[in-house]
Amino acid sequence: MTPRVFRSVDEVKSAIDEPIGPSDWLVVDQERVNAFADATGDHQWIHVDVERAATGPFGGTIAHGYLTLSLIPYFALQLFRFELNSPRVNYGINKVRFPTPVPVGSSLRAQATFVDLREAATGATLTTRYTIEIDGRPKPACVAETMTLLLPTRGN
Repeated sequence: MTPRVFRSVDEVKSAIDEPIGPSDWLVVDQERVNAFADATGDHQWIHVDVERAATGPFGGTIAHGYLTLSLIPYFALQLFRFELNSPRVNYGINKVRFPTPVPVGSSLRAQATFVDLREAATGATLTTRYTIEIDGRPKPACVAETMTLLLPTRGN
């Protein structure tokens, strides 16, 4: 997928409430889940013990919710790109929900929607809603609203 390019805050503003995407599919395999467990120290059996999880409530291992959330930058790179000649920084997350567990081996993709843009002298705060869906499932794996500060370029 070719990402949509935004070259000005006005272009971003004109895209408010307009769905962007979806991205390409990404398979969440056990190797990725294990690497996330190693990176975070979260080795709960439901994520990493394939044999035990097979007899558990989901019939196999599931991805960490925070692993699903951490894929937002991966999907965002496919969905859109800012060419504003100014820095951007993550400001936070308003709300995150994990409506459906992600069985290992599932395919995920995302769609983004800019839902709010608040301008100030110090820059603009962009709120983006990401919906990460699981192939073949009626409910999404994750719905999250992120906040990004679009900072103005400082003079020399």
